[in-house]
Amino acid sequence: MALTFPFAAIVGQDEMTLAIQVVAVDPSIGGVLVLGDRGTGKSTAVRALADLLPPIKVVKGCPYRCDPDQTAGACPVCQASQAKDPKNKIVSERQAVAVVDLPLGATEDRVVGALDLEKALSQGIKQFAPGLLAQAHRGFLYIDEVNLLDDHLVDLLIDVAASGENLVEREGLSVRHPARFVLVGSGNPEEGELRPQLLDRFGLSVQVRTPQDLALRVNIIKRRDAFDKDPIAFKALWQKDNQKLQKRIVKARELLGQVEVSDDMLMLCARLCQQLGTDGLRAELTLLRATRAFAALQGHLAVKPEHLQSMAPLALRHRLRRNPLDDTDSGARVQRSLQEVLAA
Repeated sequence: MALTFPFAAIVGQDEMTLAIQVVAVDPSIGGVLVLGDRGTGKSTAVRALADLLPPIKVVKGCPYRCDPDQTAGACPVCQASQAKDPKNKIVSERQAVAVVDLPLGATEDRVVGALDLEKALSQGIKQFAPGLLAQAHRGFLYIDEVNLLDDHLVDLLIDVAASGENLVEREGLSVRHPARFVLVGSGNPEEGELRPQLLDRFGLSVQVRTPQDLALRVNIIKRRDAFDKDPIAFKALWQKDNQKLQKRIVKARELLGQVEVSDDMLMLCARLCQQLGTDGLRAELTLLRATRAFAALQGHLAVKPEHLQSMAPLALRHRLRRNPLDDTDSGARVQRSLQEVLAA
């Protein structure tokens, strides 16, 4: 297995790394969409996410990595095991959080799962072989070049992301299993746009650009070159910094339930979304969760206007309606409206 570039060693893309950390604190925010120039570290940052996530408890031997403390909504394998012997004690173990890649050329069977052909042919047994959605349960599903994904897979992902379940009915099989994951996508907008239905499923959106500061560019090149020469030594060099980030995220998760969001802050969120003309109420909910997670990440017990200023562009820029008479960057439009709302 190839080693990933250390998350702590990434420089020059502060907004992107912040968005990933915020979603790691509260996955209910709904994932991250990273759009921008080629070669700016989008895939590198997402694949480095696994280093930031502490291990989770799973049912030992479960192909869906079910939570042993949550029997409700268990997978078919765990349900069958408990039905066979209700007194059977659930054995758990700790595993790393899954960050699963969904390749552009993946077939529908590979994504949702299908009949296990090997067992069907050799033993005559009809058994379900879980797909990528099952592997990503309680983890992250990463799609590089998400804007180029086939339409039928987009439809499938929208349904599963909305319901948290994957239903497969084919070859005489009918299987329903949990598939709750955080969707992370990256791509270059010049190569195609995302469908609005899928775009709306991402909680945060980040725009990355090629750094223009020469010293920063040299620093990025040196770090990448050092990693390519000796990945093991480079990871060891950044191990302590990565552990600090992981501890920070774990502490923020513990603090999250104690962070207060006042009615005044909720009113600011609602007024901002109303002024920007966002559809529905998903924008307000995402803004609430993102500001709360960001406050926890900073060790604060209450959401403040400065948290809203940092999170509003990430949560709202991809939800704005296009204005042909205003070619201002969407993030700048959000900040401009926020200043007006705060000044009112």
